Amino acid sequence: MSSEIREIAYRTEVPLPYEEAVERVTEALRSEGFGVLTEIDVKATLKKKLDADFRKYSILGACNPLLAHKALQEELEIGLLLPCNVIVYGSNNGGSVISIIDPISMLGIVESPGLQSVADEARSRLRRVFEALTG
Repeated sequence: MSSEIREIAYRTEVPLPYEEAVERVTEALRSEGFGVLTEIDVKATLKKKLDADFRKYSILGACNPLLAHKALQEELEIGLLLPCNVIVYGSNNGGSVISIIDPISMLGIVESPGLQSVADEARSRLRRVFEALTG
């Protein structure tokens, strides 16, 4: 299992089949107060829209209602950056890759000091999700 922290995301490769990885990340998000509001099946969408084959790949839109509410109270336009995205896709070795957006990097494009504490809290929670997946 390999993991790394990139500038905009926490990324890890886990030795789990794709479906199990999606379940595991969903459970880890739930344990930190996040629900999955949206799930985009990229493989199915590309097949349907373009008749193109693609690997198993999902984009999960994760939201913590308390943090989203606080952020929206500070800045209504922050909705453009919600929810926090998590991607899961099948790797070439039979495992799966999971990447979780870093909320601090997302908020780098917004000039609103009031959002910093919300972003810090979201980052802490998503970092714990990442650690649960890699530990």
